[in-house]
Parts: sequence; structure tokens; C-alpha cells
Amino acid sequence: MKDPRFWTTLDSLVSTCEITVDRPTGSCHPRYPDLVYPLDYGYLQGSQSSDGAEADCWVGSIAGRPVTGIVVTIDLQKRDAEAKVLLGCTPGEMQTIEAFHNGGPMAAIVMPRPERRRACLADEAAKLNPREKQELA
Repeated sequence: MKDPRFWTTLDSLVSTCEITVDRPTGSCHPRYPDLVYPLDYGYLQGSQSSDGAEADCWVGSIAGRPVTGIVVTIDLQKRDAEAKVLLGCTPGEMQTIEAFHNGGPMAAIVMPRPERRRACLADEAAKLNPREKQELA
């Protein structure tokens, strides 16, 4: 997703909605009690998703809750596909979210916001020792 308009439009939507966390970290899914939420999960109050409900979101640990990506899910049991907004999620939290949705009848892919991805890659590169940096060159 190279078009920055997608991300700025999503920023605008998020900025006009109140974030409601109805499934805090460690809570169980209302219909599937064995399914435990690894991070805060909720919705953007006043928005609307393709399923008619409000747009879902995951909330991570980055202060200010910036839009850091989306996760696109497919649920064969519900026979639907949708995008969920990732707010303030670190790369590790994004991996956790992707793993959460990739089980049973579900499949998912995380799409980090491009500038967040570049910043994370730069942070990771800065941690490499000189030999590792040379091997990548």
C-alpha cells in the first residue's frame, strides 16, 4: 500500500471516533471461552464496517494509539472478510495479533503502515553488530 492517502484517510476516521475496548487483554471471547484476547480489542464508536457493526480495532502499547497498520481477516465459519485497525501496535504485537487470527477456520494477514515498518526496520538494523551489517550489504 504505497498510496499515503489510505493511511491519512484512516487517521481521519480514527481521530473522529472514540475507541471502545470491550474485550481487554486476558478476557475470553463471549461465544468461545477458550479464545483469550492477547491484547485490548474493541471498536471505533460511530464507525461502520462492511458487516454493519462498528469497525474493529486492536490496541497495543504505543502511547497515543497511532494507526500502525491493519489486519485483514477471513473467517470461513462466519463466511466473511474484514479489516481491523491496529492502533499503537508494536511489530511484536502485530505478530501476536496475526497468530491470534490464524487458527481454525480463520486466516489473516497484517499490513503494517509503511512508515512504521521503515522505522522498525531501521531500529532493528541499528541493533546489528558490524559483522551482521556487512553480511546484509
